[in-house]
Amino acid sequence: MTKFTENAGHIPDFLLADVKWHDLEFEAGADTVYVKVPMLAPEQCTQLSDKIKISSNNFLRQEKVSDIVELIDKAIERLLNRDDPFRIKAEQLLPIVTGFDKEMVRLSLTEYLKTFRKPQLLKFLNEDFPNPKILDEFQPAIKGGFAKAFGPNCLLHIWAGNVPGLPLWSFISGLLVKAGNIGKVSSSEPLFASWFAKILIEIEPKISDCLAILWWEGGKLEQENILLRAADVVLAYGGNDPLKQIQDRTPITTRYLPYGHKISFGVVSANVLDAQKSWSVAHNAANDIACYDQHGCYSPHIFFVEQGGHISPRDFAQYIANELSCFQEKFPRRSLTTNEAIEIAKWRNQQEVLALSQPDAEIFSDKDGAWTVCFSECPGKFSLSGLNRTIRVVSVSTLETIIPLILPYKKFLQTVGIAATPKELFQLSESLGRSGITRICALGTMTKPEAGWHHDGRYNLLDLITLTEIESSAETASEFFANYTD
Repeated sequence: MTKFTENAGHIPDFLLADVKWHDLEFEAGADTVYVKVPMLAPEQCTQLSDKIKISSNNFLRQEKVSDIVELIDKAIERLLNRDDPFRIKAEQLLPIVTGFDKEMVRLSLTEYLKTFRKPQLLKFLNEDFPNPKILDEFQPAIKGGFAKAFGPNCLLHIWAGNVPGLPLWSFISGLLVKAGNIGKVSSSEPLFASWFAKILIEIEPKISDCLAILWWEGGKLEQENILLRAADVVLAYGGNDPLKQIQDRTPITTRYLPYGHKISFGVVSANVLDAQKSWSVAHNAANDIACYDQHGCYSPHIFFVEQGGHISPRDFAQYIANELSCFQEKFPRRSLTTNEAIEIAKWRNQQEVLALSQPDAEIFSDKDGAWTVCFSECPGKFSLSGLNRTIRVVSVSTLETIIPLILPYKKFLQTVGIAATPKELFQLSESLGRSGITRICALGTMTKPEAGWHHDGRYNLLDLITLTEIESSAETASEFFANYTD
């Protein structure tokens, strides 16, 4: 039995001596990790937010965005280096904390972190700002005059979930717009954002007072309310009910950007279902299912498979089952909590009842229930999976018959992984976009968004900034007062 103790979070030095720490405990097999997370008193939250606003104004706002990109790139380079102490800790501790397979964490982290290297960060910037120098100084506006983008003095992140590294999306976005950042880590994964902050500070100590990584117990609202009032922008992740509660407590003058639970699915055209391509397509589909056990919003709940190919939708479901069996050997599914096991049992029971009413329905599963594939004909409505490597494969007559099934869930849809011909891709994407889908990608990449992707169809950076414009009239009038004017 191995025990580890790790301090998470980051508090600027001026408060550090008086901080109380809370212990979170994680177990996996014979290993245990004790994580200490910082808890601030209400008055300390006020002091912290005031300090971060001043420090970010004195340091981050004076930096060029290109220098911030270089800083982030150096930090990511260290996390990609398997000999770096922080990378070693990530590979050692994250599987225990999250329960995910060690090799899956190692490979997925590397793939994920590559999206935050310098070339990819430049894509982030250019997606939202054709001229990123607008973050440094006033730049000519197309309509005339000049404009400059200002990030918030204080950006509050409320993170959720147990997928390693997810907080980096908003954390790095905040840094790129030169915001002072305060993040609340999830009780399910409090380490990665903390390590990233510590690496940044090792590389550039001046950034220490510009950010904080905290934790507070769910339901303890006094500290959260203070920070909600102090923030200029709030980014919050989680279930819709908690997000609504946060919204109700956020001042009307504060920009609130919630990211709730989303639904994603896959689509397979009959034209790709031949003896040569089908196994590859099934492998990619199974990879999207197995990666972090469907714990991301971009993970698939269902695959719609078009009839008429050389390989039938039923056979394709069997292919996915075979691939999931291989993934279970290579990356075993994490151990389930009691509640998760109960939910999967309920879901399986529902699928078995459905199978009794459809002669062609079939359920594929391994003997231990580590994965389940349920095949059926086109249902009357869209329904979710049980997560944790459970998936529905649904046979449809044409790809367009999918649209009426997903329309009732338009507000909750996000990613579609697709295997189709170029003509089908663009034809179906038009309908999918009208139905609420915001991201369309290849199967096998559903859990790997491209650098600069627009999360839920929104802007990563533009949503955070305020634009200050110098109108042409002010510029023209100023010429009258210049000392060179006769």
